[in-house]
Amino acid sequence: MFDARLRPLIDPPLNAMGRGLARAGITANQVTLAGLAIGLGGAVAIAERQFWLALALVIASRLLDGLDGAVARAGSKSDFGGYLDIVCDFAFYVAVPVGFGFADPANLPYALVLVACFTVTGISFLAFAVLAAQRGLETKAHGEKSFFYNTGLAEGAETIAFFLAMCLWPGGFWLLAAIFAALCVLTVVQRSFAARHVLKGGQ
Repeated sequence: MFDARLRPLIDPPLNAMGRGLARAGITANQVTLAGLAIGLGGAVAIAERQFWLALALVIASRLLDGLDGAVARAGSKSDFGGYLDIVCDFAFYVAVPVGFGFADPANLPYALVLVACFTVTGISFLAFAVLAAQRGLETKAHGEKSFFYNTGLAEGAETIAFFLAMCLWPGGFWLLAAIFAALCVLTVVQRSFAARHVLKGGQ
């Protein structure tokens, strides 16, 4: 929901850092994989109930997730880079609730529901992107992307905000997970209506 509004604020410093990394010979794919590794480390820290460490690792991971696109724009973009970025994003999104499920067995039902909602939300996002590409639809509301990004209630900024809140308030994971799962479901409904309108769905 807030991703497009944040782009004008975060893109200039990210692009400056991205140009520096590209000049140093670091590739966008290396940044993407480093972000995933640190993010998975954050999930392990959550499972070990090291929540302050997890908080730092989640922030670092998402910084790198923003930087990989900036490095790609400064160097050379590739379709594989876009593929790798989205796969690593969803691997991270799933890993965090799984970490909370390991941290406390009482969290497990809520973690499973949140993972399921992430999965369906991701499917709605990618299905829309594939069909939009077939029709030649484009948007730069979220910056230059390899996929058509359809706006929804639950996007990257909201996901990270909830993950940080979970690390700061691990005892409230069940409530935060329930709220965010509901936002994911609403996002799927929203995207489905948008798909029917934009893609001219059948009767």
